[in-house]
Amino acid sequence: MAPKVLISDKLSEAAVQIFRDRGIDVDFQPDVGKDKEKLAAIIGDYDGLAIRSATKVTQKIVDAASNLKVIGRAGIGTDNIDKDAASQKGIIVMNTPFGNMITTAEHAIAMMFAVARQIPEASTSTHAGKWEKSRFMGTELTGKTLGVIGAGNIGGIVCDRARGLNMKVIAYDPFLGQEKADAMKVEKVELDELLKRADFITLHVPFTEATANILSREALAKTKKGVRIINCARGGLVDEEALAEALQSGHVAGAAFDVFAQEPANENPLFNLPNVVCTPHLGAATTEAQENVALQVAEQMSDYLLTGAVTNALNMPSVTAEEAKVMGPWVNLSGHLGAFIGQMTDEPIKAINILYDGSVAEMNLQALNCSVIAGIMKKVNPDVNMVSAPVIARERGIQVSTTNQAKSGAFDGYIKVTVVTAKRERSVGGTVFSDGKPRFIQIKGINIDAEIGAHMLYTTNEDVPGIIGALGQTMGDNGVNIANFTLGRAEAGGEAIALLYVDEPVPAEARAKLAETGLFTQIKPLQFDVA
Repeated sequence: MAPKVLISDKLSEAAVQIFRDRGIDVDFQPDVGKDKEKLAAIIGDYDGLAIRSATKVTQKIVDAASNLKVIGRAGIGTDNIDKDAASQKGIIVMNTPFGNMITTAEHAIAMMFAVARQIPEASTSTHAGKWEKSRFMGTELTGKTLGVIGAGNIGGIVCDRARGLNMKVIAYDPFLGQEKADAMKVEKVELDELLKRADFITLHVPFTEATANILSREALAKTKKGVRIINCARGGLVDEEALAEALQSGHVAGAAFDVFAQEPANENPLFNLPNVVCTPHLGAATTEAQENVALQVAEQMSDYLLTGAVTNALNMPSVTAEEAKVMGPWVNLSGHLGAFIGQMTDEPIKAINILYDGSVAEMNLQALNCSVIAGIMKKVNPDVNMVSAPVIARERGIQVSTTNQAKSGAFDGYIKVTVVTAKRERSVGGTVFSDGKPRFIQIKGINIDAEIGAHMLYTTNEDVPGIIGALGQTMGDNGVNIANFTLGRAEAGGEAIALLYVDEPVPAEARAKLAETGLFTQIKPLQFDVA
């Protein structure tokens, strides 16, 4: 029997035809996604669900999806899908992360022109029968400095277009290496330097804990007087209240926003301010982009349902069913190793070196590599997956090398990951015990045996008395329960580390109390995606 796919949002007829041509039984109901009850009633009949943003795949929908194998999102954002629920039920979630890059970049450039020349206000005035030629004095882009925050796929296209406009381009991106910056012909700078020098600032980063309010009140105060700010990336990257005040004071000359902290944005501090251009999240809203992502999702879903090939999956490694039984725990471990190093590394990564020892060296190393790289990159790009991670690493000039060797130590197999930056090398090693649970076994060359939990605290210190007491007392005073406590040291009196597995995130107040003791050289909260 042919696989059956439901399309519950508006997709192009060409995408529908791809399913038909590939032998998929497709049911095109573009309005059913808005009817939660009807969708829940019929979803059990389908192997695949193709959606855009209107359909909300909630826990209720997943529970009713008794036969569903894959959800395909035509676009990059998957906030409308309960990915945890889908993962628990073994449903693959795919997206199309590269289909609308050019469109979004072009919108950012268009918004920059619009705010530089006050085009929307001038158009409204002229339509009203006014002829206020002297009112709308603009500024040229030629010769101006554009500060790009986030030089990944979309940011990189913006850099290229801006150089074509004879702008000087400077970029801040923790994962942008010097070689890649040179190839892009942009100047790599730190954030404070960008704020000080840029005439225009455009943001192209995902919304994460690290990027939330990256243009905070304090950051905005550091900007050059007369700066213009463009955000076509994600809401919440800019303190909108502070920006509104800066616009009213004249420190910021203009702003152009396509995204907002709260959407739909029925009201916002930026609305109705002079020289503020606002659009309703139109970054990907072109005929070409919508067609591209629709065709891509149809091809990806058809490939999986007919051949088992997995492309742009957010919640599944690219391995066969037979490999998955053996590799599952090692895929989890490799992701945790990457996540540890990713969270510990703030400077641009030049190289990632992965060592496979013993039994693991005989497995599908490409899939394990992808899991390591995805773990590293998730700190700055939570949408990264095992398929897109190597592409992103390659685009950023990160060299990835793999070494496999016969069993050389006490463990049947282990993985060691080392990242190289301009300042240092950092390594972490791990293994999988017979119970299938991953463990950290080495950090910075110091041997340990640490169970991996969702919330952890990593500290470094000189090997002196009082460390255990300080950690235990501080966690207790702040209501944090310690599930597991691991210590390690290079030698007596030398460098030592502690890794705490705790039941909840360690609050900032507790970390501040630890810092006040003067015992610790590093205090770092960590999070891991532990099923």
